[in-house]
Amino acid sequence: MQRPLYQMKADFFKTLGHPVRIRVLELLSQREYAVSEMLGEIGVEAANLSQQLSILRRAGLVTARREGLSVTYELTSPQVAELLAVARVILTRVVTGQAEALEQPA
Repeated sequence: MQRPLYQMKADFFKTLGHPVRIRVLELLSQREYAVSEMLGEIGVEAANLSQQLSILRRAGLVTARREGLSVTYELTSPQVAELLAVARVILTRVVTGQAEALEQPA
């Protein structure tokens, strides 16, 4: 029995529901990164980053390429970067609306 699309979407957004995973995807939206580079940018323990990268790999959002001892990651699709950009626009509007509401006299 096939899962409904809305359930698949919910699972997809659950995958995005962690700050480290979002930060990884934001970095990879700019270019591919080696794990060692990401560690310096994200500031988490190697085991935590590895766990989050594994979740993103299983979800099909990133791919890994081994080069000697180094592992380099990249997005599987430019639409992932587009999704993050759209989320930024939506959040900017929400925050702007909240700020405007706070400025209104009581």
